[in-house]
Order: sequence, then structure tokens, then C-alpha cells
Amino acid sequence: MTIKPLADKVVTRFVEAEETTKSGIILTAAAKEKPEVAEVVAVGPGAYDKNGNLVPMTVKVGDKVLTNKYAGTSVKLDGEEFSIVSLGDILAIVE
Repeated sequence: MTIKPLADKVVTRFVEAEETTKSGIILTAAAKEKPEVAEVVAVGPGAYDKNGNLVPMTVKVGDKVLTNKYAGTSVKLDGEEFSIVSLGDILAIVE
């Protein structure tokens, strides 16, 4: 089964958080925060502006993005967890 987002929605999969800090400290599961960097899995076609023109999406499948911390709707499909967010909840593309 696949998820096909509509309008300006983006399906993302969170990138696993680091298990050790740069200084070598190993983090427990309780010390890890929810990751904010996600990989784009699927992209909707874009939304229409008030004049009826299609506004294209600025992200593409495979991009790594930063999202608002509590943005989106969590969805579990085939044992994998995804988040569906609006394009406006994506803050930046990580290069």
C-alpha cells in the first residue's frame, strides 16, 4: 500500500536520531528528542492560489527537510511510521 498526498501535503519519514553525541556520550532512549529532520517520501501536486493557478511544490522525494516540532499527522502503514505535513510546516531543506 502507498500513500499519495493531496494538494500541498508532503509525506515524510523521520531520520533516526543520533545515538551518541559528538563528544562520544551514548544517549538512552529517554534522552533522545523527537527528530525534526525527515526524509520526503511523497509529494502532492501543489495547491491552487486564489486566481486558480497551481503553485508548484518546492520539495521533492528524497529531500531531507526540517519540520516544525509538532507539525503533521502521524500515520502507521505496513509497520512503518510516517508523518503527513503541509508544505508550510517545512522550515528548510537540509543539504
